[in-house]
Amino acid sequence: MSDPVNNGILNISKEAGYTSFDVVAVVRGIFRQKKVGHTGTLDPMATGVLPVALGKATKVCGMITDWDKEYIAELLLGRVTDTLDVTGTTEGGDPDKAMLLSEKQIENAVMNYLGDIDQIPPMYSALKMDGRRLYDIARSGGTVERKPRRVSIREIEILSIDLPAVRIRVLCSKGTYIRSLCDDIGRDLGCGGCMKSLVRSRVGPFDLAGAHSLDELRQLADEGRRDELLSLVSPVDTVFGEHPPVTVTRDADRLLLNGNKLTAEDMVSFAGCDKKQLFRVYHPDGEFAAVYVYDPGTGMFTPEKMF
Repeated sequence: MSDPVNNGILNISKEAGYTSFDVVAVVRGIFRQKKVGHTGTLDPMATGVLPVALGKATKVCGMITDWDKEYIAELLLGRVTDTLDVTGTTEGGDPDKAMLLSEKQIENAVMNYLGDIDQIPPMYSALKMDGRRLYDIARSGGTVERKPRRVSIREIEILSIDLPAVRIRVLCSKGTYIRSLCDDIGRDLGCGGCMKSLVRSRVGPFDLAGAHSLDELRQLADEGRRDELLSLVSPVDTVFGEHPPVTVTRDADRLLLNGNKLTAEDMVSFAGCDKKQLFRVYHPDGEFAAVYVYDPGTGMFTPEKMF
């Protein structure tokens, strides 16, 4: 059986100035293990929730990236930049017009983005085109045509207006660029806009209240409080909490270890279900082993992801 201690998810509260790769490097050193991966890029200027996977949990990085995310962003009206945030070079904007906007105008412009929208990725992004990162092309003075991508704004609300700044909360699908959203809203209002600050407050079940700073991890490691450090690692099956659990019988455990298909009879007290569904599958000793999909048509469990 694997050691669950170094296989799990760390809910990191990323500080400004760190890239996602920087965070992975720090965590790798603190936990003294090579197999560490982040679960989606977060801009260096942004702060907030960045789940980091250790050991076998790196297998679920792509799944976590697919989760919806919640952000608290500050939109600065009246300024347009090349990076779409305040770190960039000013390229336009009308600060005087921004100060004359009414709350109703701002509310209408913001709420217009609720639902499915087509969004053009910013040039200063980690997307690749012809093998090159867009931000590398942008930094060399180049630009390329980007096709709009369909993303979904599940929820959007204005938290406060203190012109020229507007704070908004956004719950969105993967692939949504909040910088682009700020730029689009500013253009719609006719004064321009860019992102002043960004906090990622939630990724799936991981929220900011339960996140831990790198300084906190370093302190626990430096003081030799390794048990406390390891207790911050959430088990791999945390990612699959929405799916019901099943446990294999002792006779079927070898089949599970080899990633074989399983029958309903291979499970302890399986009540059945009437549709295809994912299940968390556990060894008889309670250790998480895999995610299987059950097909009521065949009565079989088929492996989806083994750990």
